[in-house]
Amino acid sequence: MSLATARIQSSLRIPGRNRKPVGERTAEIILGLFPDMTSGARATHKYFAKFLTVVSLAGFLALLGVNTLLAQDAFTLSELKLEAKHVADQRDAINRSIDSYAAPENLAKAAAGLGMRPSETPVFLDLSGAAGVEVKRG
Repeated sequence: MSLATARIQSSLRIPGRNRKPVGERTAEIILGLFPDMTSGARATHKYFAKFLTVVSLAGFLALLGVNTLLAQDAFTLSELKLEAKHVADQRDAINRSIDSYAAPENLAKAAAGLGMRPSETPVFLDLSGAAGVEVKRG
């Protein structure tokens, strides 16, 4: 019952007759402050609640999808880091192999195997001369 209805009914009452107890009148006044909930309003609230539920579920599913994609990218990143470390290890192994061939004792063995022999008169280049390069024989 609305506030206006309660006031109209109270004005139609004859004083002294059909008086309601104070608690009942107070309840009517308080209930009159709020609009009556008809079945149409209840249905509207029901559809609004369903709409909010659907929107919330869609948001949670989108959040789950984004989280899954981020986790997948983290796994891909860790795999790429592991692969980069493996490639760096291979590069270091190749550099060590090259360095072993460039060691002086290995170069001397390879030169001897090709029939080369050490020079008995070494030649040194003096690059400090301004006019040209001077060759000094030792």
